[in-house]
Amino acid sequence: MNVDELSVATFNLYNLNLPGGPMYQDTDGWSSEEYAAKVAWSARMLRELAPDVLGVQELWHADALAEVVTQAGMDEDYELLASPATGDRIVCAALVRRDLLVPGSARWIEDFPEDLRLTSSGEDPQTPEIEVGIRGFSRPVLRFEIAPREDEPVIAVYVCHLKSKAPTQIWREGWYNAERERYKPHTTAIGAALSTIRRTAEAAALRVLLTAETKGTVTPAIVLGDVNDGQHSNTLNILTEQPRYLVGESRGGGDIALYTAQTLQQYRDTRDVYYTHVYQDLRESLDHVLVSEQFYDHSYRRRWLFDGLVIDNDHLNTEDHRADGTADHGVVTVRFRHDPA
Repeated sequence: MNVDELSVATFNLYNLNLPGGPMYQDTDGWSSEEYAAKVAWSARMLRELAPDVLGVQELWHADALAEVVTQAGMDEDYELLASPATGDRIVCAALVRRDLLVPGSARWIEDFPEDLRLTSSGEDPQTPEIEVGIRGFSRPVLRFEIAPREDEPVIAVYVCHLKSKAPTQIWREGWYNAERERYKPHTTAIGAALSTIRRTAEAAALRVLLTAETKGTVTPAIVLGDVNDGQHSNTLNILTEQPRYLVGESRGGGDIALYTAQTLQQYRDTRDVYYTHVYQDLRESLDHVLVSEQFYDHSYRRRWLFDGLVIDNDHLNTEDHRADGTADHGVVTVRFRHDPA
């Protein structure tokens, strides 16, 4: 099989679980009516977008995503990668065209790689030492492979969901309750710092995995996910290694670099209106498609040419996602065309 066009997308499902399944502190979960609305809306999105690869986040139960595929009438089209989604936690998952997936390649990565060590005695005498003891992803990262062409290397695909910006709820901690009046005024600041530290550590861990995958190899890589941070954030800088985007006749490409589809699209647009999430009237880009140099237009080693990005985000204007079944994140779809440099 040799396909000439490849489309990938990332979709935060907004806690897709079977009706009545508990989610976090919500012990009742979705009602039958709310669940039906979620499945119907998600199925319509899948049917309209029909990407070759769809990475999803906030899936609680694999059967719920299977019902979305069935309602979309696409059972024969997709392989469902969601085996850890049994209803008791949220996981990353994927839908992959059956003729693209490399059989047996899917695995979920829970532990940080051993090569990641977040300790330092300080850069100078006035810098205190630091040690971060996080050893695993809060949402396991899904890795699998696709083979769209027989004359090209297989593509490694990662689906991730990094820690949100929401402050960590420290009111459950023993140290907090032991001195509640002392810490209560600082709950938000401490919680936000903990969330940032966790997300940063997760980004570094994923970066180590990606470097091991791409350094000194010709393996193309795609990262699909809700990274809960913006295009120029430190989170994205860690993941991408901050490559230069060359224009005109210049040629380049970084061996381990990742390129944001958002930036690739901005080179084609006269105005940037990219946003995938709205919180307190702030529009942000939290959901990203990142690609290796094999998908970057100006790379010597380009195999696929960027062919456009579309964001479906009109549903973010709705007042009640629970009532109408919509998600609280935009859906990002990116298309490529086989066109080696």
